[in-house]
Amino acid sequence: MTSETFRETPAARQQWLAVLARASLPQLEAGLPSLGTLPALTHVRPAEVGMVMLRGRVGGTGNPFNVGEASVVRCAVRLGDGPLGVSYALGRDKRRAELAAVCDALLQDPRHHDALQRELVQPLAREQARKRAQTHSDVAQSKVEFFTLVRGEA
Repeated sequence: MTSETFRETPAARQQWLAVLARASLPQLEAGLPSLGTLPALTHVRPAEVGMVMLRGRVGGTGNPFNVGEASVVRCAVRLGDGPLGVSYALGRDKRRAELAAVCDALLQDPRHHDALQRELVQPLAREQARKRAQTHSDVAQSKVEFFTLVRGEA
């Protein structure tokens, strides 16, 4: 993809933001050194920790209820005069959120997009999908089928 044909779609950005939000700090740090020198970093919103309310639904589709609270960290950065990179991630790791925001900004830049997709986002997405499949497999092995006997009816 050349810089003339590069077009970021909202769906593509949502996908890479989700992958970056689930990535660990070592994974993000390992993905950045290959980019070389970067433009000056401006913190539009420095990394800050807050709380979010987690909601669930009865039976997965029923009435909503509050499950509890979770820590979340958010950050917004601008590289030079380029695009704005943002991140939100569960936990309290400010450095992780900052690196994810830097990656988001770089992914919006046609000069860095392809390399970052190939070297960071796609490998992380494959690893996350593999872990999800393993978890689903582990859970499926412990699945128990319940049935109900109705008494008094013939």
